[in-house]
Amino acid sequence: CEILSSLALQMSLYFNIYFFPFWWLITINILYVKYSTLSDYYKFILVTIMILVSLTEVIRLYLGWLGNLQEKVPELAGFWLLTLLLQLPIILFLLFNEGLKIHSLERAVHIVFACFLAFQVLDAFFTLRRMVNTLAARFRLTELHRLEEQRPAP
Repeated sequence: CEILSSLALQMSLYFNIYFFPFWWLITINILYVKYSTLSDYYKFILVTIMILVSLTEVIRLYLGWLGNLQEKVPELAGFWLLTLLLQLPIILFLLFNEGLKIHSLERAVHIVFACFLAFQVLDAFFTLRRMVNTLAARFRLTELHRLEEQRPAP
């Protein structure tokens, strides 16, 4: 019985769990400092992003942890999709949009968070591919054995 989960992905998730509160506190404090200097639509966008990232990150980390350790493809696929389609574009928006008046500390924590997300997207993809291929092979072998058992003896 081959272990399909990824140690590198699990370590990344572990460190991300401890880094996220640090990232959140720094981002909220800097948002508080620069809130009055932002335009109204950037105020709305940043508050919405912080709520969305906070909720999504908890769900994303739970799905990644569960999907990787228990080798569950749907949970790991959900983790991969949330990372690729929500978290990574949001962090890249926060990192590269100069209209947000980015501070150097804010840029530093966004870069670290973006590195976590980029690594997790890549590693989760390869882990998912390995899990799906192995589970498909197991399914085919099980079906083959079932068909051989049902075949009448000559």
